Amino acid sequence: MNQENQEAQPAQPSHSVPRTLGLDVGDRRIGLALSDPLGYTAQPLFTLHRKNLRADLKSIARVVRKHDVAAIVIGNPLHMSGELSPQAIRSQAFADALRAEHPNLAIHLLDERLTTTEAHHLLDRSGHARQNAATRRERAAIVDQVAAVLILEAFLSAGTPQLLPDPDLPRDN
Repeated sequence: MNQENQEAQPAQPSHSVPRTLGLDVGDRRIGLALSDPLGYTAQPLFTLHRKNLRADLKSIARVVRKHDVAAIVIGNPLHMSGELSPQAIRSQAFADALRAEHPNLAIHLLDERLTTTEAHHLLDRSGHARQNAATRRERAAIVDQVAAVLILEAFLSAGTPQLLPDPDLPRDN
């Protein structure tokens, strides 16, 4: 291609930001969610059925490469009192393993108390039944993805600045 043709090509807008991966880490499954290219919303990606730590880290590494992930947020399921739960300890250990594998990624733990409960409520309201064993297994995988979306949405919205009141509108005093 000659220089004239290169100059005639319109520049591609570079509006995308590095993507963030949300993880809901459980003993049997890990729900994954991914931010959109602009970093505003979270979409479910898939549910990883756990094998062992090495295989799990390898699967997540593929997702990181494929989607150009710059940060990972992992749900940290604390007790309602704020103390560490056994699952929070396992989530923190998983975060430490990810940090060792991906030293250049920002890896965050986010308090995710009740996200799985909220995910079940969302699925109930949307009509996803819990009828038989097959649908319960399918639902469990979906719940993990929904919980990962909720974790990632909470993380993404935490960085959103609060809007100030419009100075032109009358205020209630």
